[in-house]
Amino acid sequence: MEFINRPTLRLLSEESKRRIHEAVLELLSEAGMQVFQEDALTLLKNSGCPVHDGNIVKIPGEKVTEAMQNAPKRIRIHDRKGDLAMDLGGDRSYYGLGSDLLYTLDPEDGIRRRSTLEDVRRAARVADALSNIDFIMSFAHPSDIPPANAYLKSFQAMAESSTKPIVCTAEGVLDLQGMYAIAGILRGGEEALQEKPYFIHYAEPTSPRKHPVKSLEKLLFCAEKGIPVVYSPAPLAGATAPITIAGHVAQGLAECFCGLVIHQSKSNGAPFLMGMGPAVMDMATAQSSYNAPEYLLAYMAVQEMGRFYDLPTWGYAGTCDTHIPDGQAVFEAGLCTFLSAMLGSNLNHDVGYMDFGRTGSLEMLVLLDEVIDQCKRFHEGVPVNEETLALDVIREVGFNGHFLGQRHTLENLSKTQWRPKLMNRAGFEAWDQAGRPTFQENARKKLRSILETHQPLPIPEEKAARIRELAAGLKAV
Repeated sequence: MEFINRPTLRLLSEESKRRIHEAVLELLSEAGMQVFQEDALTLLKNSGCPVHDGNIVKIPGEKVTEAMQNAPKRIRIHDRKGDLAMDLGGDRSYYGLGSDLLYTLDPEDGIRRRSTLEDVRRAARVADALSNIDFIMSFAHPSDIPPANAYLKSFQAMAESSTKPIVCTAEGVLDLQGMYAIAGILRGGEEALQEKPYFIHYAEPTSPRKHPVKSLEKLLFCAEKGIPVVYSPAPLAGATAPITIAGHVAQGLAECFCGLVIHQSKSNGAPFLMGMGPAVMDMATAQSSYNAPEYLLAYMAVQEMGRFYDLPTWGYAGTCDTHIPDGQAVFEAGLCTFLSAMLGSNLNHDVGYMDFGRTGSLEMLVLLDEVIDQCKRFHEGVPVNEETLALDVIREVGFNGHFLGQRHTLENLSKTQWRPKLMNRAGFEAWDQAGRPTFQENARKKLRSILETHQPLPIPEEKAARIRELAAGLKAV
């Protein structure tokens, strides 16, 4: 018999989880939510939710429970080729880029500048080459094309530059329809796309407790088409949510679950990921911090509530608030990544985010690929069985022998010991003779190599031509 012992983190007691859950239900059933989209209002009315003053909806607790029970506990996501890439749910963690960054640290000279469509392509291509990056997002919001085309063109660029699954954002439902059409071409039809989902859409309400027309139109389209969707509010503690962590989390979860009830009312069993971005307003600077201790504590609480509800979760990894890939950046990004791994957060985005979520760094992305790899190894934990206890080997070696020549050592070496590729483990003399390279310098060298040599698997020309024709004829409004 084998036991796998994985390290875990715990923040909330069972009683605290129960009280947060009760607060969520009370906010939904008594304080209510403001819903601005007519189809969503009709769905809620028809399902027995009272509506007051035209658009304030109060959702009974049993409706929330019913929606949670109907939503799937696992969501399988496939890559462009149709191979299974992510099995979301449980404590399985996956990592990927973030989206829509206004600025980019140029990979050539490190200068901060406005993002372009080429930055979307470049980020997808780098992510395609990194083994610990499981999905891609746009990473950049292109400033060099008309805003009406930015989201759809970014989706096209991502699909062309990587085979990995996409998590997309969209201005409105017309954008999303175009992305769905592109994905249908790649998958070979709508039915095949629904059978093997290739992309996930990210939408969000507006805190406090408002659900805009565009957000709900996209949510309902995803429910109708079976597109996996994240509906994650981003309440800002001290500004658009209570400054206290428990109140911050309760409001965010209530906003998320209003979306879940609407979504499941449209289509029972449609794939939905819960979560929230628990940003914190720094009262000294008015910055929205991604890495304040209060942010991380709220994030931990949300992820533990995800296990409490047994729903797939939306999470974070690899973010920092500093402006260059320095020691602070690696500490902050590494800590967030470690927490996600230990919490079993499922779909962790924003790897490579800097500058309070405004600037992206491909150098940081490469650094964090190795950090993620080490966190994954740590999360594998300790298997305890006859082989790993090694009693026979210990007896055979006796008191005066050693384990270097034992077959057991050779057979278990790669399964037990994690080896870095960019971090330094050489002795001083070897490191000195190599020119004293730093972690950052090694990452920069690897990034240059990827940009110079890596070419993603191309889309077959027949499909590529259809996508170009379709994208050329679409313009979001």
